[in-house]
Amino acid sequence: MPPEPYEYQGQAAIGAFLSDRTLRRGAPRLVATRANAQPAFGVYFPDPDTGVARPYAMIVLTLQGDRISAITWFGASSVVARFGLPHVLSGST
Repeated sequence: MPPEPYEYQGQAAIGAFLSDRTLRRGAPRLVATRANAQPAFGVYFPDPDTGVARPYAMIVLTLQGDRISAITWFGASSVVARFGLPHVLSGST
């Protein structure tokens, strides 16, 4: 499964992109995991009516020292199951 074909470089560009997405979709809920020995997160978005959050994507961080050098976004919700993450998140889970 390929990552999304977008590239943002620099803290300001990445921050602006993530802020825009939060305004459009609401704040995601993240569930930590690992992918290829790197930190990764299942991304879930809650339904505003029910509060149940469903998987949306997976992000994998590439670290260089104590800093993030790359973020790879996999935009298929089905990938979270391959990492043993929950099918849904309810309430404050």
